[in-house]
Amino acid sequence: MTVHTAVTDAADRRFAALPQRPGKIVAIHLSYASRADQRGRRPAAPSYFLKPSSSVSVSGDTIERPAGTELLAFEAEVALVIGSDCRRVGVDEAWSHVGWVTASNDFGLYDLRANDKGSNVRSKGRDGYTPLGPRLIDARDVDPAGIRVRAWVNGEPAQTDTTAGMIFPLTQLVADLSQHMTLERGDVILTGTPAGSSVVVPGDVVEVEVDVPNALGAPSSGRLRTTVVQGKDGFDAGIGSLPAVDDLQRAEAWGSREAAGLPADTPLGLAPELRAKLERAPVAGLSQQLRKRGLNNVTIDGVRPLHPGKKLVGLARTLRFVPNREDLFDSHGGGYNAQKRAFDAVGDGEVLVIEARGEAGSGTLGDILAIRAHARGAAGIVTDGGVRDIDAVTAVGIPVYTAGAHPAVLGRRHVPWDADLTIACGGTTVQPGDILVGDADGVIVIPPALADEVVDAALEQEIEDGWIADQVAQGHPVEGLFPLTGEGKERYRAWRAEK
Repeated sequence: MTVHTAVTDAADRRFAALPQRPGKIVAIHLSYASRADQRGRRPAAPSYFLKPSSSVSVSGDTIERPAGTELLAFEAEVALVIGSDCRRVGVDEAWSHVGWVTASNDFGLYDLRANDKGSNVRSKGRDGYTPLGPRLIDARDVDPAGIRVRAWVNGEPAQTDTTAGMIFPLTQLVADLSQHMTLERGDVILTGTPAGSSVVVPGDVVEVEVDVPNALGAPSSGRLRTTVVQGKDGFDAGIGSLPAVDDLQRAEAWGSREAAGLPADTPLGLAPELRAKLERAPVAGLSQQLRKRGLNNVTIDGVRPLHPGKKLVGLARTLRFVPNREDLFDSHGGGYNAQKRAFDAVGDGEVLVIEARGEAGSGTLGDILAIRAHARGAAGIVTDGGVRDIDAVTAVGIPVYTAGAHPAVLGRRHVPWDADLTIACGGTTVQPGDILVGDADGVIVIPPALADEVVDAALEQEIEDGWIADQVAQGHPVEGLFPLTGEGKERYRAWRAEK
C-alpha cells in the first residue's frame, strides 16, 4: 500500500495537498444514513452543490468566523480527487477514475443559509472553508466501501463513520456526476458528512482524518488541522442578505435542540386533557356545537383523508401558495423556499395547513415532505390542493387530508410564498394556533377560546345521541326523540341523572 504525497502547486500553497488546483469542487448535501436519521429526512437520490477552488486551504491554516455570526459548523468528509477525466461512466467503472482519497472539512455558516441554502454559495464558499489533506491516499489500493472518516474538536472525538454507512456509495456519486458533467483530473468531490457535525467557535481546533483501517498498512491522510479565529469584518447592509439565525438553524447547526441549549420541542397550547377530549369528539358533533354558537364557516371543504380511520387533532401551522407566475417561481420557488421552511419548522402536535386555493392540478407535497413532517412529530397535514406520490405519502402514516392525487410538481400551478400567517384553506379562514380536528367526515377549525366549551358540549351530545339511538333501536318512534322534546326529553333527563 502506497501513500502518495501530493505535488505542490508552486503558485499557491493552498493547493499543496492536491495534484493541482481543482477546476471544480462538487459537494453532496446529504449522504450518510446517520446524518439523514439525525435530520429526519432521507433523500431518494443524491443532490449536489459547487464550492469555489478559492475556498481550499491546507492543514495548519486558520479560518475566520465573520463578525456578527454565531453558527460556524464543521463537517468531516471523505474527499475524492479525480485522477483521469471521465464522462458518462457506469458504477462499475467509476472508481478507476478516482486518483486519490483524502480528508476534507466542509465548513459552513448557518447564519447565511436562509437565502441560499440549496446552493450554499455564501455559507460554504468563503475563503479557507474547504481544508483538504494533508496527504493523499492512492485510490487504486482502497476499497471504496471501507474508508473511515473521523473528527476531533480540541482533541475530543466528535464524528466517526465509514463509507459502508452511506446511503449512496462513492462509486454511485462519481457515476451520477459524470452523467451531467465531465469530471476532470484534479476535480474534488466532497462526499458528505456523518452525524456529529456541530458548531465551533474562535479558538477551537478541528481535526479530520480519513484512513482505511482494514487495508494493508492502514493508509491514512494524516490529521487535517484547522483553527477557528474571530474575523474583524462583517457584512454591509444594502449589498446583499445579512446573517440571520433562528432556533431551527441553531438546532441544525449544533446537531440537536439540546446541543444548542434550546428547550425540547413540546406540544404547545393543547393541554393533555383537552387533547384527549378532542380525540373522542366526532367532527360532526363539534360542527353542531359551533353552529349553535353562530360559527357556520369552520369546515375545510373539499378535502378527504388518506387515513379515514385516523383522528387528526393539533394546532395549526400555516403555509400559503400563490398562483404560479414564472418570474415569481424563479425568485421564490427554488432553494430553501417557504414550503421547505414550513415543513422544517412544523412542530410536535401541530398540523400544517396549506392554502392552495382549491387548485388540485399539481402536488403541494410528496413523500419526502410527508416524511419530514412525520419525523418532526406533526399531527397531520391539511391541503386544499393535490398530493404527489400519494401511495408513498399514505404509507408514511401521518394523517393527510387533500383535494386529491396529482402527479405534477408544485410549479405547475403554485409558487410557495409565505408561512405562519392567516390563510384560506377549503373556503375557511385558518390562523396559526387554531385547533384542527379531523375524522372521516372532514376537518373542522375551532377557535382556541371556544375549545373547552365546545368539546364538552359535543361529548355530552354524543351521550344524548347514543341514548336516542338505543331508544329507536328498541322500537320507539323518532317523534319526540329526534330532536328530544316533551316526554322523550324527560325520560332522557331521568336516565342521565342516574348515570
